[in-house]
Amino acid sequence: MWYAGNSASARSAPKVQTASWPKVVLFEIAWEVCNQVGGIYQVLRSKAPIMVERWSRRYCLLGPHFPERAALEFEPLRASGWLGRTLARVEEQGLVAHHGRWLVSGRPRTVLLDHQRMRPRLDQVRERLRSELAIDVTSHDPLVEEVLAFGEAARIFLEAACAEWSAGGKHGERRVLAHFHEWLGGLALPMLRGTERRLSSVFTTHATQVGRYSASGEPDFYERLADIDPDPEAVRYGIAAQHRIERACVERCDLLTTVSPITAEECTALLGRTPDVLTPNGLNIDFYDLGADFQTAHAQHKEEIHQFVMSHFFPSYSFDLDRTLYFFTSGRFEPRNKGFDLCLESMARLNLELLAAKLDVTVVFFIVTNRSTQSLDPRVLYARGVLDELRDVSGHISEDLAARLFRRGAMGDRVRLDDLVDEYWLLRFRRTQHALRSHALPPLTTHVIDHDFEDPVLQQIRSLRIGNTEGEPVKVVYHPDFISPVNPLWGIEYDHFVRGCHLGIFPSSYEPWGYTPLECLALGVPAITSDLAGFGRYVSEPPPDHERWGLHVVPRRGHSFEAAAADLTQRLLAFCRLDRPQRIGLRNELQPHCWEFHWPKLGTAYHEAHDRVLAAAS
Repeated sequence: MWYAGNSASARSAPKVQTASWPKVVLFEIAWEVCNQVGGIYQVLRSKAPIMVERWSRRYCLLGPHFPERAALEFEPLRASGWLGRTLARVEEQGLVAHHGRWLVSGRPRTVLLDHQRMRPRLDQVRERLRSELAIDVTSHDPLVEEVLAFGEAARIFLEAACAEWSAGGKHGERRVLAHFHEWLGGLALPMLRGTERRLSSVFTTHATQVGRYSASGEPDFYERLADIDPDPEAVRYGIAAQHRIERACVERCDLLTTVSPITAEECTALLGRTPDVLTPNGLNIDFYDLGADFQTAHAQHKEEIHQFVMSHFFPSYSFDLDRTLYFFTSGRFEPRNKGFDLCLESMARLNLELLAAKLDVTVVFFIVTNRSTQSLDPRVLYARGVLDELRDVSGHISEDLAARLFRRGAMGDRVRLDDLVDEYWLLRFRRTQHALRSHALPPLTTHVIDHDFEDPVLQQIRSLRIGNTEGEPVKVVYHPDFISPVNPLWGIEYDHFVRGCHLGIFPSSYEPWGYTPLECLALGVPAITSDLAGFGRYVSEPPPDHERWGLHVVPRRGHSFEAAAADLTQRLLAFCRLDRPQRIGLRNELQPHCWEFHWPKLGTAYHEAHDRVLAAAS
């Protein structure tokens, strides 16, 4: 089931096409420009180099201005020429636009709009949408109000840009190409007026709103898809405004794209239009590539995970870290959509399988997500602090002992190591050891969660009787916060955490694409996804050789939860049976294949979309 053979050579990525539209300027509009919310942020920032290579200064990202986030990712620069005149024109209409560079690879030109200045106009925007476009966006959702404000700001900017860029002169006729992402960034599209002769539009939906909520609320979403009436369903879930905005963008764009075949099915059924082009998501593999050092990096970062595990579990009991495997899942707090429920069910089954097989393997399974919490669990934070103190004390003792041992050895003396340890440090060492000990079981979660008995993840953990007891080979750590260098339990980047793990598990029941397994591959970590994830569906297209090189796709479409859990459990058990050389071989096999998902290769789909819509307009 898990193959570890000889590495295949990576296919070379095609060179990015040279732009054949010298009189076209491309704006890419999204809520997540310089604003990390979800996967679209990763799409935009990682795709930027190939867009800049093709379009050069005629490529510009357009997003909302959030001052605190912009301060970290955005370099303000003065705009000149037609773009400078565009900014001056929008300021006359009460909109402030910040021009500069996004501080990511490729340094793309970026304009951030101070959309908050549009809030006094929201009633007018609603009335115009209702009277001119028959779009009712009545909603008290704060996010919808933000989207209305950003949509109005983007409309003002794009109409001004069309006027300036397409003005006559020696360059003749010019055109603006506007590529909108999601309902959050797309509202300007149906509101644009008088730009038909000067602007072409592309709209990309990364997930339908009705699809996301319906899949989260009920099982067998894709089996029910043909029978779902989207308008009543949107009202049922309280997302009618979002759905109407999304549908208006889909209806009025010149060309529609989405990220995977499975999301294309949703577009057809729920939005009434089949996408014209599929634009799968890639990564900048160069950013992750360590060459021959990726195995060394795994060992180094695994040691960092050891530090967390020792602080979390060793106060209660210990186990052999050399025979411990680190599995994880991560993503937005959508437990059913992201497959957290299937992971936990399979972990409970794997626990029994490992006990029966007597493999003498410990599995620590991390659930990394982000949800509101009160604070870190004081017990967890205390244990981490004591472990850090124990490491510092051990360092003092070893340093002092080395100097004394060296001098006594040079003198030819016979020594007893205990006699060389300073009594102060020895006493401090023993006190720190004692302070680390706990009679309680290791906590299931690292944080204090409001109303934790209502948390679906903790509910399932308890119902499965997962208790982190000493005799259980499978341990669970529910971590409802980002892993980052400023997290006092970790002090490392999320990428380093992933590199240190042995396996990523993402058996989603709803996932339009799914970056997490792709990131695993780029970081040299085997992964599991599902055929209900766009990425899983993509790699299952012929030739489906992914099973050979470290990526497994759990069949969930048309399969019951029980069948999927049984399948996933057997895959996990097979991985646990691999010895260390086999796991090393599997990572070696995986490494070359991640280049299949390099943006210079997958980004050609974006170029095709842009070429098609511009060719139709010429």
